[in-house]
Amino acid sequence: MKRLLEYVIRFIGRVIGTLRAEKRQLVNRYFGTNERFDGNALEICAHVVDRLWDGDFYRTSLGHFDFFWMRDFGTVTEALVRLGHTDRVHHTLQWALHHYRRAGIVKLCIDKSGNVFNAPARSIDALPWLLHSIVVSRYPLNTAERRFLERQLRTYRRIFLDKKTGQLRRQSFGEMRDAVLYDRSAYAVSLVGRLAQCVEALDLRHAFAYRSSQYSQELLDYYWNGQYFKADRRTDAFSAECALFPFLLGGIDDAAKAISTFTFIEKRRLNYPYPLKYTDQPEAFRYRLGMGHVFMPNYAGTAIWSWHGAYYLQLLKRYHCPEYTEQHARFSRMIERHGTFPEMLSPDGSWYYSPIYRGDPGMIWAALYLVL
Repeated sequence: MKRLLEYVIRFIGRVIGTLRAEKRQLVNRYFGTNERFDGNALEICAHVVDRLWDGDFYRTSLGHFDFFWMRDFGTVTEALVRLGHTDRVHHTLQWALHHYRRAGIVKLCIDKSGNVFNAPARSIDALPWLLHSIVVSRYPLNTAERRFLERQLRTYRRIFLDKKTGQLRRQSFGEMRDAVLYDRSAYAVSLVGRLAQCVEALDLRHAFAYRSSQYSQELLDYYWNGQYFKADRRTDAFSAECALFPFLLGGIDDAAKAISTFTFIEKRRLNYPYPLKYTDQPEAFRYRLGMGHVFMPNYAGTAIWSWHGAYYLQLLKRYHCPEYTEQHARFSRMIERHGTFPEMLSPDGSWYYSPIYRGDPGMIWAALYLVL
């Protein structure tokens, strides 16, 4: 009875947390204004990152995402460490682990009250990003935290992976492109591969026995189509996060394949007017109810996402591509045009609006630009 009561209380807390986020979005959509910062792109991004420190954790944005998202924080953890914010990163991880342990599970979001919840669906990548953050920041796990992660790894393995092969089960879950229903995306495979790398680094292999190399091989065998890593098992279409994350975290370090991907992006002008558009084939994908063509048109279609633009620049720089200089200049102009680090823009570079959603300002992703 006591456990049932605790579960009901946690469930109510998660619902309240989600409703609060949606309320903030609707208020901002119709009545809010975007705060603009003066200065060049570097100065603007520095202002954004500094303002997002909450005292206990890094918020995700200066808009309605003013709570903790494991995915977003995970993507910028290494950048924040390089910027000299290791103490704040460790404090954020300690705060997040406390609430995860109290809830008994790792999920994508934690609100200011400590309620843990997923949005919009069960997250495939929250645990991989948590372990990634722990590894790249060298966060010192205590015994209780380590035992908790071992339990989470066993649960993750049971829910998401085939027991015999370790490959992803065919099911729907939430991931970076959360509006789309994938069939085992290249992004998800990359993140499971990164999870396996972190398990090895943290000596947790007794809780997760699969090797990172098998997921790299899976990407090569099932996702490389000769031009780029395709979105998933169902479609051959391009999707930015699926094309880039095999190089970023999926264990693929192949200059020829990376340059082939960049050539496709340039040919299809997915990096204009700013990098980077999600796809040039939005009709190839299935969308979650309410996140497709009617209420949030083009949200995950040809819209420009700064998140992926920053990754794209990172890879251009890593592989010494000559187009890096021009694309970095375009990206800088985008930040200076809007006076903030935008979540997303319409294909023409203007701010994204839809009947129920508008792009958020001041994203924590600004840290990715600062370390370029």
